Amino acid sequence: MTTRIGQVIMLAHAGDREEARDRFAALWQELGEHGSPLHRCTLAHYMADTQDDPEDELDWDLRALRAAEAVEQDRVTWGEEELSIRGFYPSLHLNLAADYHRLDEPALARAHLDRALACADALGDDAYGDGIRAAISRLDLRLAVTGGGPGAEPGHLP
Repeated sequence: MTTRIGQVIMLAHAGDREEARDRFAALWQELGEHGSPLHRCTLAHYMADTQDDPEDELDWDLRALRAAEAVEQDRVTWGEEELSIRGFYPSLHLNLAADYHRLDEPALARAHLDRALACADALGDDAYGDGIRAAISRLDLRLAVTGGGPGAEPGHLP
């Protein structure tokens, strides 16, 4: 299953969102709600990125978070790589914050961004960690500018 999910992720990254969405949906059906939480988390996380409707994207991002919460140990194996499930949470909460921001839910966006910030110490000192930290900072500024940040007035730069 890991290899098959990885192949569809590559398809999505190559820009074929519709085909990736169809293949992710087929894999989701195969996994079912009780399949491996790590597989469900990864699949839902990437399935969210293939959605055209912000509500659908939110639904998949929520599924990814629920699946991550169902993983029983911190250290997991993905292919030949060992990962910390704690390292997933900054990205999962960042995605939810972005979803809620697009859906004009500033309080929920801020709550998830604060969670992303609170667990960002789980990120490695690598390109992935740097990218997630940078995205958190960008969304933090955007929320402050649009009224979702502490002490900011809507529409005014801090």
